[in-house]
Amino acid sequence: MLVSKRVKRLLQLVPGKQRLGVYRFLPFFFLLGGAMEWFMINVRLGKETFYVVYRKKRSQRQYEARMEKNE
Repeated sequence: MLVSKRVKRLLQLVPGKQRLGVYRFLPFFFLLGGAMEWFMINVRLGKETFYVVYRKKRSQRQYEARMEKNE
């Protein structure tokens, strides 16, 4: 319960409760989404980023679909 009280108290410190209600947390989610997008584009794990892997898989699926269509 101690952690729950601390979390509630922390959430009460976010301004805009009366005017925006629950929507006052939206800017945090936009920032989190932007940070995730930046991470997926710029941070390499091994030799590849998320988008390099995504493009490879997509082109591989397109190639396999063309091969099945030609058979």
